[in-house]
Amino acid sequence: MRAVPEQERPESATHDPSTTESEVRRSRAEREAGDSTAESAPVDGVSLGPAQRVFPTWTEPVAAYLSTPFGGRLGRHAQVGRQWFWTPLRVILLLAVLTLAAGWLFKAPCAQTYDTAQGPSIDWRDHRQYRALCYTDIIPRYGSGDLAPEGAFPYKTFWVENAGTPQEQVRYMEYPVLTGLFQWVNAEITDGWMALAEHGLLPASVPGVVYFEISAFWLSAAWLATVWALTRLCRFRVWDAALAATSPLVFVHAFTNFDALATVLATTGLLAWARRRPGTAGVLLGLGAATKLYPLLLLGPILVLCLRTGRVSEGARCLVSALGAWLAVNLPIMVLFPRGWWEFFRLNSTRPADPDSLYNALMYYTGWAGFDGPLSHGEVPSVLNAVSFALLMTGCLLIAWLALSAPVRPRLAQLCFLVVAVFLLTNKVWSPQYSLWLVPLAVLAIPRWRLLITWMLVDAAVWAPRMYYFLGTANKGLPEGWFLGAVLVRDAMVVLICALIVREILRPGEDRVRRTLTADPHGGFLDGARDRFVLPALLRPRGFRSTAPFLVGAREHLRAREAR
Repeated sequence: MRAVPEQERPESATHDPSTTESEVRRSRAEREAGDSTAESAPVDGVSLGPAQRVFPTWTEPVAAYLSTPFGGRLGRHAQVGRQWFWTPLRVILLLAVLTLAAGWLFKAPCAQTYDTAQGPSIDWRDHRQYRALCYTDIIPRYGSGDLAPEGAFPYKTFWVENAGTPQEQVRYMEYPVLTGLFQWVNAEITDGWMALAEHGLLPASVPGVVYFEISAFWLSAAWLATVWALTRLCRFRVWDAALAATSPLVFVHAFTNFDALATVLATTGLLAWARRRPGTAGVLLGLGAATKLYPLLLLGPILVLCLRTGRVSEGARCLVSALGAWLAVNLPIMVLFPRGWWEFFRLNSTRPADPDSLYNALMYYTGWAGFDGPLSHGEVPSVLNAVSFALLMTGCLLIAWLALSAPVRPRLAQLCFLVVAVFLLTNKVWSPQYSLWLVPLAVLAIPRWRLLITWMLVDAAVWAPRMYYFLGTANKGLPEGWFLGAVLVRDAMVVLICALIVREILRPGEDRVRRTLTADPHGGFLDGARDRFVLPALLRPRGFRSTAPFLVGAREHLRAREAR
């Protein structure tokens, strides 16, 4: 296969001012594959012709370099779409399986045991979980009072924390309802496994380790489903999904907590919306909000873009379905065990600034005592909560104004990434595994491989100084300043990505996703719809042409030209 000259690569071609890259691809597709395949489905309904695909070895230097051992870049006359088994989806899923397997091995040192007088015990001696960088919240969860006792049920069963001390406190399950029930089901499976192991029917181990392995199995399935949905969303740029499949953040955090449950529901919810199924999308996003609250944030961009296009009924159906699904899961627990159900909200309201938060970094480097000053145990940081909420609302309002005033309507994925990123940056808590939330959204919003790989490597690398900060300087760990320095670098990378997304919103010609056959391949009803409600622009790039063909989808623009 010969290398493709620069002038023949789709993303480096020169543009006639009156012709879009979409038209170039469309005309080439019609010549090579015929009208039946050139007319694209909303997401993944029909096969694509070769000219409709974006080949990463032509457009991404990283992909071109990695392809060298396999013969180099794709040739101009290469046969595409003829492989019956090793399709892009299966290759990407294989990459995800290998990454998950590596991630499981990364956590394996924390699942080691040693013999004691009372029998085998998990070997976390000498702070092994920090020294080996293998810490996970999952293993100690089984020993909590809401899972381990006979007959325990989340939100009903409680335990006393720090008994006999001034910090004594009654505790319940601290996770949203679906995540709590997921943990309870895995605990029940663990109990059954241990019962069979006592009879020699299954391998025996410490219950906490068995619980971790069972949870890891389901979390792996959830992340594989996330990757599957992402490949369906990456219609014309399917290999972008490999960024998520092989993400260093998956390697480090797939089994740190239970966040893969939320990513699968959020990503499949976006897929349902892209397939123009607002009710299904709402149900999935509502269930996602019952695992972690962040999928609920994605409703904001959907509703704002529906307002701009006049598709309010579809947005309302999605919103009502989401609220209905969330209530269907939460209402029984809310009514039967109100105190246990409220524990998640109570705990988050009383938490101080997390070590990973910008507020904590500001306090450390300036010596500032914080918005509330010194707090006693369990005291609510009310001023910090109000400031964090106000900053979040301000960020969301600015994003909404951008969505309604941009000269070309932003893509849904761009706004989703911005909203979740603003939530993480302004929130008082940024647990390290929360970065998984951004991975699928980043792939959809700004598929620039070098940028995303750099960000994910930086974000994943924060785990090492975090663990050694928790180890403490007395145990030859790192001082807090080293850890917070890494946090600030991570936050700077996220801010950079947000700035580049805003730039591409204001300059849509620089958006690589728009160079395909549709203006917003993830937008569902929004793709190709005309604007009905637009606000005055706060920012307008110099030299922008208001008659840019991006104002309608690429297909609609082509039809208008043919009609003339």
